[in-house]
Amino acid sequence: MRAVPYAVPRSIGNMTGAATPTTRRVLVAKPRGYCAGVDRAVLAVEQALERYGAPIYVRKQIVHNTHVVQTLEKRGAIFVEETAEVPEGSIVVFSAHGVSPAVHEEAAKRSLRTIDATCPLVTKVHKEAQRFAKDDYDILLIGHEGHEEVEGTAGEAPERIQLVDGLDGVRNVQVRDPSRVVWLSQTTLSVDETIETVDRLRERFPDMVNPPSDDICYATQNRQVAVKEIAREADLVIVVGSDNSSNSKRLVEVALDAGAAASYLVDNAGFIREEWLEGVSTVGVTSGASVPEELVEGVLAYLAERGYGDVTEVEAMAEKVHFALPHELRRDLRS
Repeated sequence: MRAVPYAVPRSIGNMTGAATPTTRRVLVAKPRGYCAGVDRAVLAVEQALERYGAPIYVRKQIVHNTHVVQTLEKRGAIFVEETAEVPEGSIVVFSAHGVSPAVHEEAAKRSLRTIDATCPLVTKVHKEAQRFAKDDYDILLIGHEGHEEVEGTAGEAPERIQLVDGLDGVRNVQVRDPSRVVWLSQTTLSVDETIETVDRLRERFPDMVNPPSDDICYATQNRQVAVKEIAREADLVIVVGSDNSSNSKRLVEVALDAGAAASYLVDNAGFIREEWLEGVSTVGVTSGASVPEELVEGVLAYLAERGYGDVTEVEAMAEKVHFALPHELRRDLRS
């Protein structure tokens, strides 16, 4: 862990030099915000708009963040629930959460030009599902019912995959052969809760196979490790992220489990309540993997205006992951 003074954005003014009580401080987690998969997906839509012009259709939210979606809408992106809503022959971008083979087939039938912005780490889980289904395993997919990523992964092998939604879902699992069972997971889950679910499953199926590599993405894990670092010293942890963001919601849970007296999820600074700060000397701040940094800066500005001008960034580990743009887009940009 490395703690360094945080360079507070210029828009906050000189509050860091104001005569505020030394007990009022902010700990900012690092890493936070955009992961490589989100950055790639958002950039894919931006580049598609520049290359092909508006409108560009996007199936589902490109990432689970209200601000990002609204910003792209202003630039000419049109978000739809299903490919059936996209005019034939148009360009459609598949979100970072991934889609099932059935969605690809439907897009092909409608002669849609597709740009697949699925996070490569989600694609890895899809390939694992394909492989284990081919080898005739029962696949136990740990995840949240209704989440787009879960729907996409389950669609890879619907006849072999069962969803296990937390500990309560363990008791309902039925398999054909207890010696041929494997577990996979949604990439944005809480690491600790997933381990607990796996342990409970293994009590029922001792021979259950682990995935070839960790399914929970590096960014989700890193942000959870980072929020634990600040939660230990924070009276309050503010997590910036939208309510439909699984990894953002998990950060709230992890912060509370790690010792924070209170933790709240906010879309932006406008959602913070004054009463949350009553009696609070140390505020922790972090953000989910689909959150642009400007929203964190807005929260820091809000806190600085209320006397929390002593800001320190706590770095749990460095991140240097980068993903190339979807190949369909790279090809056209080169031409």
